Amino acid sequence: MGPTVFIDGDAGTTGLQIVARLEGRRDLELLRLPEDRRKDPKARREALNACDLAILCLPDAAAREAVAMIDNPATRVLDASTAHRTADGWVYGLPEMDAAQTEAVRSGKRVSNPGCYPTGTILILRPLVEAGLLPVDYPVTVNAVSGYSGGGKALIARYEGEAADGPDVFAYGLDLAHKHLPEMQTWSGLAHAPLFQPSVARYRQGMLVSVPLHLWALPDRPTAARIQEALSAAYAGQRFLRVQSLADSAGRKDLDPQALNGTNDVELHVFADASGERCLVSAVLDNLGKGASGAAVQNLNLMLGLEELAGLGSAMAA
Repeated sequence: MGPTVFIDGDAGTTGLQIVARLEGRRDLELLRLPEDRRKDPKARREALNACDLAILCLPDAAAREAVAMIDNPATRVLDASTAHRTADGWVYGLPEMDAAQTEAVRSGKRVSNPGCYPTGTILILRPLVEAGLLPVDYPVTVNAVSGYSGGGKALIARYEGEAADGPDVFAYGLDLAHKHLPEMQTWSGLAHAPLFQPSVARYRQGMLVSVPLHLWALPDRPTAARIQEALSAAYAGQRFLRVQSLADSAGRKDLDPQALNGTNDVELHVFADASGERCLVSAVLDNLGKGASGAAVQNLNLMLGLEELAGLGSAMAA
């Protein structure tokens, strides 16, 4: 019998997706509460302290309360909420950041699953900052669009319910204070929070995150080729991440945010204009895959010493 896993909040969008990826696996045991005890504090406390790994798919306040219930020093925690993504004592669960981060996830007692938009943002920005191509105080802008499943049950009902009335596309976060900003800034290595403008469109899942860069305004005026080379070098050998060549990206007439649905993969593109003064760096991912449940299962596999690909969609580089 393998390690035991308990998902607190397994009836939500992310929780259901994680359950679907774990059911039937023989390398672990999934602990489940009966429906009538799913919200019972005593039953939850018992399960949280009985498992080897607790996955929290809860609102932020409830996730903090769940962590406070755990007094078993052997129970490890993977939190899918926003509550601990920049908190002291927590590992940020984006193993692709670098080799040290992968090992930190493997050994972490408390790991915070990244947000969907931050996953694309950080994977674009962090290597450029570390390579010195993007100053830490650069005024970064991030534009993104997601399928409506990213908004959870309420937004799904708005598009799929009997009285569905969701618009074809809408922008939100117009107060420029989106809850993902702290992790975007912290883990990208920026001195200031980006200007982030997310949107939702009329499709269920899939995400596109884009960062425009004025190359002429950057130190040493890097070319788009240098941007692409820095990203390629940072992610060489990664199993779930591919950086497309400039030629491959230039040959595209459009970029489909749904292209990687059902996988745990991320694809990065660098698009350049003819003048060489501007480029656009874009990430494609499944907001329910690498943006949520896929990332959680990948982190679970690392934390429990299991095969990293288990329960996940096909990796780009096996």
